Amino acid sequence: MVRWLAAAALVFATFNPTGWSYFHWVMASGADAGAGNVPLKILVGLLLLAGFAVYFRATWLSLGLLGIALVVAVFGVFVWLLADFNLVDVGSPIMIVLVVEFILTIVMGVGMSWSHVQRRLSGQLDVDDLDQP
Repeated sequence: MVRWLAAAALVFATFNPTGWSYFHWVMASGADAGAGNVPLKILVGLLLLAGFAVYFRATWLSLGLLGIALVVAVFGVFVWLLADFNLVDVGSPIMIVLVVEFILTIVMGVGMSWSHVQRRLSGQLDVDDLDQP
């Protein structure tokens, strides 16, 4: 749960439709928007990029292309089911952005946690072979 919450914080801090995100902060103009804080904006951007790099690498190594596609498909169909029951308004652009960001956080959270889950279920340990040429 903590890994998913960290992924959600990373994704929604980068961009969200509320207007309070890194994207909106960088794109804002004017003195009140912090237009002069270019080094701070670059630093925060690099920290966000580093966070995404850690999550994407762990997700790729843990799930692979097929696993990522499966997680996206499962949660995509889940959103489709919610839309079928009129619980999600897929006609709203804001809702579409939120749904895509939510699925991205799920993929990142599952990818970051999958090795731990697999170890608990199967007793097998995943190890990166970094010492081999």
